[in-house]
Amino acid sequence: MNRRDALKSVVLMMGGTMIGATAILTGCSPERQLKDLNFTPEDLAFLDEIGETIIPTTDTPGAKATKIGEFMQMMIKDCYDADQQKAFIDGLNALSKDFKAEKGADFMEAKPEDRLAFLNAMNEKFKASGEERQPIVINMLRDLTVLGYFTSEIGATQALRFVEVPGRFDPCINYKKGDKAWAI
Repeated sequence: MNRRDALKSVVLMMGGTMIGATAILTGCSPERQLKDLNFTPEDLAFLDEIGETIIPTTDTPGAKATKIGEFMQMMIKDCYDADQQKAFIDGLNALSKDFKAEKGADFMEAKPEDRLAFLNAMNEKFKASGEERQPIVINMLRDLTVLGYFTSEIGATQALRFVEVPGRFDPCINYKKGDKAWAI
């Protein structure tokens, strides 16, 4: 008998049938599962780590510094339809489960190289499937990370060249290799 079965037996013997043994033991579930769009701080940290894998910290702050998880939650809740929201939640749950099955560790505890390799493989698998119309979570995560990062103060001012609008009009600007792109 494993620990979970022993706990269930004890709870049932002590009157757990009135309260519901599953309600008491929800904290014992082996994997974190997102149920709805009311993300916990742990869920937001998971999204932050995914964002940081997509746009890591280099000489400029990465996506985690912009609190990309909170941005993703807001966009998913406010801008996505019910089917897209379900695809996002299901995709995150599958990503977490598949990563653990493939790498033998939780995404949050893995090395950044392993995370990146997994997300890249996930993207390649999606491209090979040829399913262009289905909202796949890897595309949603990538698009939301890029949008959230480059529209944040950190992304616009530190990763891009930023000039407050209205600014000076220069119809022709010389470009030197390695120059940052302009924020709009």
